[in-house]
Amino acid sequence: MATIPVYRWNLAPEGMATRRQLRARGLRPGGQDVAAQLERPRRRRGPLVAYLYRVDQALPVRPMTPARWAALDRANTARRTCPQCRREADYVIPVSLGMCVPCHDNPASLAA
Repeated sequence: MATIPVYRWNLAPEGMATRRQLRARGLRPGGQDVAAQLERPRRRRGPLVAYLYRVDQALPVRPMTPARWAALDRANTARRTCPQCRREADYVIPVSLGMCVPCHDNPASLAA
């Protein structure tokens, strides 16, 4: 197994970028392997690590198609729909509650 180069934070060579930096440029890694990593030391824990990809091998971000927009809209609607009262809330239903806040705060209304 080959090891990858490790650089200190803010000392990455030209032509390499993190996923977020690629995305800001309208690019994606496109299936390439990690080319290097950045490490930022911390005092009491392990170092923060960021993986670097080669910019010259990055591919353009795939555009959102109407079908993808529709699927994303359906997924977000499902995250806002209460499974108890079937109403759509103005917020994402917390996973910790499993239902909208009014249903959680008033369990007597569920029995009716």
